[in-house]
Amino acid sequence: MHNAQPWKFRFFHSRSTFRVCSDLDRAMPRADPTTRALHLGCAAALFNLRVAAAHAGWEPETELLPDPADPQLLATVRLASPATPESDLAPLYPAIHRRHTSRYPFTDEVIPQAIKDALSAAALLEGVRLIFPDAWHVQSLLDLVHDAEGRDAMDPAASEELRHWTRVGADVADTARDGIPDYAFGPRKRDGKAPVRDFAGRHPVAGRDATTFENAPQLALLGTASDRPREWLQAGQAMERVLLQATLDGLSTSLTSHALEWPELRWAVRDPQSAMGFVQMVLRLGYGPSGPATPRRPVHEVLDIE
Repeated sequence: MHNAQPWKFRFFHSRSTFRVCSDLDRAMPRADPTTRALHLGCAAALFNLRVAAAHAGWEPETELLPDPADPQLLATVRLASPATPESDLAPLYPAIHRRHTSRYPFTDEVIPQAIKDALSAAALLEGVRLIFPDAWHVQSLLDLVHDAEGRDAMDPAASEELRHWTRVGADVADTARDGIPDYAFGPRKRDGKAPVRDFAGRHPVAGRDATTFENAPQLALLGTASDRPREWLQAGQAMERVLLQATLDGLSTSLTSHALEWPELRWAVRDPQSAMGFVQMVLRLGYGPSGPATPRRPVHEVLDIE
């Protein structure tokens, strides 16, 4: 969430093993009190590590939650025998550098069913379901997002937490190492129904235009049967696999967690006719600008080597 980058890596050279840990100093108590979203973000970074390892020629043997006494230790990744030529991870590597969240309008071009099926299959490789809801369900989702936006606007704690992770003004945005800089806000929504979080809120941003977004956004639901830390980690890896595959397929993407941040709304997001028990993320996909890159923390802040 909000480009907080709440992860830490430690590499043990003698064992060729990474430890992936959460950084609770970067948690968001109001929007993410259970740290579910934090787990998803860390798991996305974990998946990128797996992809990078495969690209470098290693087989990444991954164990989730290896120590019950240390809940901040989310996973270990051992660089094992050389990766097989048939690895399904290495081909995703170029997309890591190309994938960005796009808060721009998408066209009305319909995503081909073959691409949707491939994205759903990508999620299944991580043990997670990805479904594309029908029109009635999309409208219900949009209503829930609108409800969540109204709740956020009336919640001082939510507004303060959002401000903490935004970087407004060239002097701040250009030197940021985390958070959402104003150049990544995208245009203000003048019209349309696309669920895009407006990080500027009611505050004007110099040079920011307003435009019309799509009225029929193409959304997908990523979900699991259960709702525990292990499933969150599986969902985060599936989320990143889907986003990387979508990037290779020429799609632009963004995420919306508005309605998932309110427990009573999150339950209503799911399709009661689906086997998906818990929605972990709502994805918006389509054809349009890919969006600008957002800043990353320097390597020495997130990686220790022993």
